[in-house]
Amino acid sequence: MAPPLEISIPTTILSNNPGEKPFTLYNITLRLPLSTFVVQKRYSDFVTLHSSLTSLVSSPPPAPLPSKSWFKSTASSPELTETRRQGLEAYLRAIAEGPDRRWRETPVWRSFLNLPSTSGSGSSVRNELAAANQRAMGSQAGQMASDPQVWLDLHREMKGQLHDARLFLGRRDGATTAQGQYEAGANAKRCLVKAGGLIGNLEEGLKIMTKDEKRGDYGKVGQGELRRRRDLLGSAKVEREGLEKLAVSLAVKNQGSNGSGAGGAVATQQDKNALLGPGVSKPGGRVLGGPLVPETERTRELDNNGVLQLQQQMMQDQDYDVEELARIVRRQREMGLAIHGELELQNEMLKRVDEDADRVARKIEVAKKRVGKIS
Repeated sequence: MAPPLEISIPTTILSNNPGEKPFTLYNITLRLPLSTFVVQKRYSDFVTLHSSLTSLVSSPPPAPLPSKSWFKSTASSPELTETRRQGLEAYLRAIAEGPDRRWRETPVWRSFLNLPSTSGSGSSVRNELAAANQRAMGSQAGQMASDPQVWLDLHREMKGQLHDARLFLGRRDGATTAQGQYEAGANAKRCLVKAGGLIGNLEEGLKIMTKDEKRGDYGKVGQGELRRRRDLLGSAKVEREGLEKLAVSLAVKNQGSNGSGAGGAVATQQDKNALLGPGVSKPGGRVLGGPLVPETERTRELDNNGVLQLQQQMMQDQDYDVEELARIVRRQREMGLAIHGELELQNEMLKRVDEDADRVARKIEVAKKRVGKIS
């Protein structure tokens, strides 16, 4: 049975891609028991969905699709955008919440919303939902996270990932086998990487909300709420860093115990060579990016997808550091220009003081000559 789905279209954004006419994107927010994510679609995507559903079921969906306007464009008409947003939301809810399941059980419907297939175990469905969340966020994650409600949903999901990471680390510390330690550690690392990605998205969304507030757009959140969300994000970053340090310390601890008291729990390099042949297994495990980039503590317990997510998170952190450095350089440049202007002003004032002093000295000389004549 498919998980219960709450669907809405709270906001829209205007896309201005170079070389294309501007068009409206509708932010479809989907809330499931274990995940919340946003899918962006334009009106033509809804038209294609409507045609496909009608063709597959041999009957149109229970709610009509908002008609196309030939004389107005949503890119230039906020009223038309709002009317169409309400109509599209009613259209999707009629399919998702109606008693007739024929339309929402089609693969076209699930593909339109980036939902996983209904087959498979609960864990695989959850993994597919997380992957769908990443695909849906994409390169416009910050823009989507700038919606206050979506920001709170992402923050809730990020806290859930940190909670799961803490539980996995606890299981890893209590595991008695190398396999159990590896699985728990890998799951913890995966949760931490996902939490790091969500933190980056939340930071970007908070920046956009701060810029909107400075421009006078008070329709989203106020200054007090922005401060509260900054504090929530700061505490989450501290918690994630603490869990990462705990994961590294547990890895070092387990390596020490395996080397001294685990006996045959971990195969030696000699055993690997005897089993697989010399040269097949390397002492350092996987090699990332060539022979000069060996495995590290942060990547050793991750699978390939986890390593990719970790790399993306590190690239986001580096981009953020570069932005911070650029801001510092710009601020230093502005301070240098201000100091230069102040020095020029002071030099001009000193020049005027010198001129006034020379003029007063000449007047005093004239006065002395006149006093000499009188005496």
